Amino acid sequence: MEKIQSKAKARTGTLRHALVSHKWLYLMIIPGVLYMLIFNYLPMGGLVMAFQDFSPYNGDTMLGAFTHSPFVGMDIFRKFFTGPDFFRLLKNTLSISLASLVFYFPAPIILALLFNEIRSVLFKRVSQTMVYIPHFISMVIVAALTAQLFSTTDGLVYHVFELIFGRKNAPDIMSDPNLFVTMLIGQSMWKETGYGTIIFLAALSGVDVQLYEAAEVDGAGRWRRMWHITLPAIRSTIVIMLILRVGAILNTGYEQIFLMQNSMNRIVSDVFDTYIYTKGVVNGDYSLATAAGMFKSVVSMIMVMGANRLAKVFGESGFY
Repeated sequence: MEKIQSKAKARTGTLRHALVSHKWLYLMIIPGVLYMLIFNYLPMGGLVMAFQDFSPYNGDTMLGAFTHSPFVGMDIFRKFFTGPDFFRLLKNTLSISLASLVFYFPAPIILALLFNEIRSVLFKRVSQTMVYIPHFISMVIVAALTAQLFSTTDGLVYHVFELIFGRKNAPDIMSDPNLFVTMLIGQSMWKETGYGTIIFLAALSGVDVQLYEAAEVDGAGRWRRMWHITLPAIRSTIVIMLILRVGAILNTGYEQIFLMQNSMNRIVSDVFDTYIYTKGVVNGDYSLATAAGMFKSVVSMIMVMGANRLAKVFGESGFY
């Protein structure tokens, strides 16, 4: 017991010494900690709505609404899983996420590898600046540009399609459900691919130049140097980014889909994010919307843990 008490006192003394020695550093992190507590952790108390027949009118205050709303156990989750929308939402969400994982995720890696092979510093900097710019354009502007370019009345790209495929066979990207996922992936790749190269270019900057010189002496060309030196050097970064991407497999991006959604493509554009908005904000069914959001969070946590464990099995350090 005395040993335990002495160790506790030692830890307390060490913590107090650290706080006093680095007080300005700890003061600087207070705004970030408060932000996380207020906007990330405090709202988690609202998850109780998933287990209640919640109504904001059950009490005089918001806290009263929580305390006076009756608990219904897992009834809301049963309603959500057995409802007519669940499997359609799951199918649409996975279709968009898997397509993004296959086509969009490798795009920044490929572009970063191409940038790494450019020898002209000026051309490289100009090219990087040009591909970074779309990231800073609002998704609202991107949606408006897409609607303008692919409009069936005066869209420039649509008229080009008419010249190539003919007036009857020209694809109507804005209303064809079969092309909705393609349109979303195209928008994401145009907007975010360039900005996504930053982290991979940072990883590439740490590759030892002597490895390239030794490989060149041994007769390895650019493709072999890229395959045997560059890619293995950034493999851990790719794995970490892939784990994060897999964890967000049910997060398809509410804003982009909501802006591009219309009555013609709604059958394939309804995903969990738009469903939560419709049920919670539009219809006021807060319990069902909370249950859907909680389902997404739990699945995301399981996917992150599973992907991280799989990465360790294959010899990578993983995310944690």
